[in-house]
Amino acid sequence: MKAENVTDTTVDGRGEGRARHRARSPLIHPGPLPALLTAALAGAVAGTAALGQGALLPAVVVLQAVTAAGWFRLNGMWPARQGIALAFAGGLAADAALLLAPEDRVPHAMMGALGGWFLLVLLLQLRHRGSAEERLDSLTATAAATLLTVVAAAHLAAAGVDGATVVTAALGVAAAALARSVPGPAALGVVLGLLAGAGAGAAAGAAGWGAGGAAGWAVAAGAAGGCCALAGLRTASYDFPSRFVHFTAGVALPLTAAAPAVYPLAHAAA
Repeated sequence: MKAENVTDTTVDGRGEGRARHRARSPLIHPGPLPALLTAALAGAVAGTAALGQGALLPAVVVLQAVTAAGWFRLNGMWPARQGIALAFAGGLAADAALLLAPEDRVPHAMMGALGGWFLLVLLLQLRHRGSAEERLDSLTATAAATLLTVVAAAHLAAAGVDGATVVTAALGVAAAALARSVPGPAALGVVLGLLAGAGAGAAAGAAGWGAGGAAGWAVAAGAAGGCCALAGLRTASYDFPSRFVHFTAGVALPLTAAAPAVYPLAHAAA
């Protein structure tokens, strides 16, 4: 794996255009098409979470695969097939561990999977033949990608506690991503995203999808999902990403970022 200059998003496709674009802004928002894909993936999570962990598993696996690929490209590392495969396998190991673990041992199972995969990442980096800087870039990108794919499994863990919370948070992610993609000032997009997330939660609560039918919890879960989605979109906008980044990291990170919030919210709601 080798670090490269991620400046392939251009206005006119030429080096001069890239230089002018770099001088103007360090951030490029993914835009409406990735937001639609995020909404579709979040809709798949919302539509299956209420049916149980087995039904939700395929959507989580897709989320983990797109997260792993997008994170490496976002960090300017391509090709990185070995690292992507390793991070994705870490996510699958976490899925299997939490599905097999007793309910009160799910956090321990996920931490065990993460610790085991971190050790494997370190061992594989010992075989890296690049320079010290390249080895450090490879190690940090692989470790971070592994962490994110394992964290994405928290959606699956939360569905085993309270599926309604996962449904509501996923709807909040979808609404916030779509609202944030509306053209206009960035600050306005953030406000619209937060309001849309909370609004999606309120709608879910009105439909009886809140924890125990509680509308207040539904609004909180929707707002939390929307806030995390905005953080994920902000991360996917850094470093002049390419269209590949927008359609991987820009699609997956809003939903992946919500996973750490969904799990404790599900426990609190239950």
